[in-house]
Amino acid sequence: MHTVILVLVEVLIVIGLSRIVGLGFKAIKQPLVIGEIFAGIMLGPSLFGIIAPSLAHSLFPPETMPYLNVLSQIGLIFFMFLIGLELNPKYLSGNLKTAILISNLSIIVPFASAFVLSFLLYPLVSSTQVNFVPFALFLGAAMSITAFPVLARIITENNLQGTRLGTLALTCAAVDDVTAWCILAVAIAVARHGSIDGQAILTIIESIAYIGFMFTIGRWFLKRLSKHHRRAGRLSQFVLAVIYMGVVSSALITEFIGIHLIFGAFLLGAVMPKDEELVRELAIKTEDFVLIFLLPIFFAYSGLKTQIGLLNSPHLWLLSALILLVAIGGKYIGAYVAARFSGIDKREASALGWLMNTRGLTELIVLNIGLELGVITPLLFTMLVIMALVTTFMTSPLLEFTYPKRLIRLDVVEPEAEIQPEVVPVPSEPYINQYRILVPVANPSTQKGLLQLATAIAVNNRQPAVVYPLSFIELEEDYGFESTPTAADRLIIERRQKLEELIATLEPALTRFCIHPIVRISSNVARETAQIAKIEQPDLVLVGWHRPAFSNNRLGGRVGQILSTTPVDVAVFVDKGGNAIESLLVPYCANIHDDLALIIALRMLINRDTCILQVLQVFKGNHIQEELSYELNAMIERLPQSVRDRIEIKSVTSPEPIQAVIAASENVDLTIVGTSRLWGIERQTLGRYTDQLAIQCRSSLLITRRYSQVTSHLTALLPAVNTQ
Repeated sequence: MHTVILVLVEVLIVIGLSRIVGLGFKAIKQPLVIGEIFAGIMLGPSLFGIIAPSLAHSLFPPETMPYLNVLSQIGLIFFMFLIGLELNPKYLSGNLKTAILISNLSIIVPFASAFVLSFLLYPLVSSTQVNFVPFALFLGAAMSITAFPVLARIITENNLQGTRLGTLALTCAAVDDVTAWCILAVAIAVARHGSIDGQAILTIIESIAYIGFMFTIGRWFLKRLSKHHRRAGRLSQFVLAVIYMGVVSSALITEFIGIHLIFGAFLLGAVMPKDEELVRELAIKTEDFVLIFLLPIFFAYSGLKTQIGLLNSPHLWLLSALILLVAIGGKYIGAYVAARFSGIDKREASALGWLMNTRGLTELIVLNIGLELGVITPLLFTMLVIMALVTTFMTSPLLEFTYPKRLIRLDVVEPEAEIQPEVVPVPSEPYINQYRILVPVANPSTQKGLLQLATAIAVNNRQPAVVYPLSFIELEEDYGFESTPTAADRLIIERRQKLEELIATLEPALTRFCIHPIVRISSNVARETAQIAKIEQPDLVLVGWHRPAFSNNRLGGRVGQILSTTPVDVAVFVDKGGNAIESLLVPYCANIHDDLALIIALRMLINRDTCILQVLQVFKGNHIQEELSYELNAMIERLPQSVRDRIEIKSVTSPEPIQAVIAASENVDLTIVGTSRLWGIERQTLGRYTDQLAIQCRSSLLITRRYSQVTSHLTALLPAVNTQ
């Protein structure tokens, strides 16, 4: 019983640490799986064993290793089933000839390079009981693999699934995955028999026969299960039990044949009918327990066998660097040359080369099989684990460097197509710049007021305008089923439909033609909003307020990050209800952020003939009254009399400026205020100052933060107004 309790404690530590480290790596734009692999290494002799060797031995004694091994093998079996399940034939539908050429060359070049390298490594780091042929085959397979699951998530998170690069990389990785698993199966068959003898050839023939069986009789049976699922409308526990029994049975058959457990599980997933609802329901029911509970145990088990301390001399580190160089160079050169030969331009060919270098978890599976069979030594295992981590870690930054987001095709219609002549007539003046607002919409069903305000600020019949509702789909996991490109496309379509339904409810109806939604996949909404704003350079980013989960600070969290990091003017809308925006209040204390508040109010005043504005200047008793800035005075003077007649400038004296604004807000529909300590708000409102006004304001509230005084929200409109 003591051993069982110790194993449960180990599992508790492993799951907790893998989540924490994984989330830390996600924060630096790395796949979650890299953090979880790193967490496993931290628990092993490479870190924990050095810092606290006695505690490490007490927590992870040798007698618990068989238990962890069993749990990790079960996790691997079902994870490989999920990989096969996600291997959709859709990925093989386009550019198949090009993809076969690129994937095959990106396997042949690193495989050949590894074979040559094995002549150097075999006498230095191999076991004396292993023949050269299985050693070279296994090293070639390890160098050739591309991790399809991790690559698919990188493509999804970078919104590349709809681009030529993304679809080609997915097709190449799918072909690469199938080819590499076949090579690995041959390598295992040879390794288990020591050489390419009659028994190894028989194992390969039996494997081919079993694959044929699964793609005929096995698929026929699974199609009947799929039909039963469609009739029932749900995945029952009985059907799920039958499928799980099939996964384990298939894994046992491939183990008895002489390759490995994982191949049978992968094969069953690959031949499963790709009925969208069945696959989705099956994946969701399976993956949570596998990814959260079992897979971290596999990472920990691998980490306990990874001994960085074995690299204890300069020449071993040089060998490790050489392995890394051959692995990166072989994949990159193979993919790049084949892509260029296929007519792909240099930038996309280079990006494809970096994507194909992703090895991740799949590489770790291959290495564990090699270590288990005794084909590779613990020293070479450690070198190859380092290679797997580095090649996966470098993919995202090198992809961003080679193919930056500004070059990725954004899901935005060109401005010429967005402006409808019936809605926005061409002015008689020389060309007036289009006014653009970016509106992050977290929940389309609750943020109608935010979009209505955006149209009130942007749209008039004098200046071209466009509003971009920007909706992000956040992925919780970076190798869960919902984050696959196919599932992500489905989520994007669903979100776009919700945005279209929201747009259809806006009044007046003519404003709807100026609204063009953007839907993106993202793991960090604030950072992605700032990046899109930097690329698109809108005049204003209008964001809705959301209550933070663990803070009373209304402008903390994600809203505070957007306020602090977005490189354009930002306004935060606190919606207190009420559909009318007829009366406006601007508390003014002569700083650039209040200037922006007043300019936006004047723009709304021009856009709507029924709108009225009160400019409130609050002074303490001994304070010298400040007038509006010279620029604002000049701007107001340029307004037509019909607009100026609807502006009231009022001054009050009060020791508590915030209370004076709160009292004045009772009689208006919208209060617009700049980020300022005077109003209890600051640009980086992360807890140092209160947000009293945001909480107590009686009307809806718009908080403005100016980034640059160069941006003009009103001056381009004034000549047109005067002409009118």
